[in-house]
Amino acid sequence: MAAPFPTCYLNGDYLPIGEARVSPLDRGFLFGDGAYEVMPVYGGRPFRLEAHCNRLTRSLAELRMGDPLSREQWREIFSSLIERSGDGGGDQYLYWQVTRGAERGRNHAPLPEVPRTVFAFSCPLPAIPSTVLEKGLACVTAADTRWARCDIKSTALLANVLLRQLAVDAGAAETILLRDGQLTDASASAVHAVIGGELRTPPNSREILPSTTRTVVEELAARIGIPWRAAPVSETELRGAEEIWISAATREVQPVSSLDGRPVGGGRPGVLWRRVYEEFQRWKRELQGKPW
Repeated sequence: MAAPFPTCYLNGDYLPIGEARVSPLDRGFLFGDGAYEVMPVYGGRPFRLEAHCNRLTRSLAELRMGDPLSREQWREIFSSLIERSGDGGGDQYLYWQVTRGAERGRNHAPLPEVPRTVFAFSCPLPAIPSTVLEKGLACVTAADTRWARCDIKSTALLANVLLRQLAVDAGAAETILLRDGQLTDASASAVHAVIGGELRTPPNSREILPSTTRTVVEELAARIGIPWRAAPVSETELRGAEEIWISAATREVQPVSSLDGRPVGGGRPGVLWRRVYEEFQRWKRELQGKPW
């Protein structure tokens, strides 16, 4: 992962990221008590801004916090970070988070009414390697050991980190998660399976993060005539799928060519994935220069 750009936003100030400081009593530091978002920026234009902001507001509400900033204030922060990045309009991603803030002491409850901690920065968006487009990704599976509220985009990501490490240990790109014999998510991605020519993704629930990029993939599939639906995917169906894809803000949509060492479909990126990926690229070009 590329190093962040040198300027960040922290509680009203823009400063070099190496100078940013938060209290050691911040509840985000002590408890992971906060929510975050990641949003791609294509050609200087944030992608799906309203959807990402809506999801942050929902996550905060589920954590019994209000959004401390208005949409206009968020837009001003994002615009400034994009401008300060100085990369000439190249693709980036924006990361931003809100924690409950710092109190005088360490208390599980009651939840304190203290000023929120707001942090954001911009980073270069990693390009998808040509080898991924040509050969696909290797993934592994594991039991979904995340907490019971995966629908909240919480900063408490230790389980996700440990699950992702399983993929690293196996020389794979991602860990696809199973719970009670059913597909849920991947450690940091949504998962799509092509079964009988139909694109299928598990329906949103408390066990699934409502992925913004997943929604884009589904919309693009419909746009080019690929049937899709939100429906459960069993482990047996997943392992027998014709194609498997993963999608995320920093991945777009990528093909999985092997799962636990066994080929997916023909062992190479599938035809339907290629159509959706190319439509994704066309749509990005369509959006360039349009107001956000």
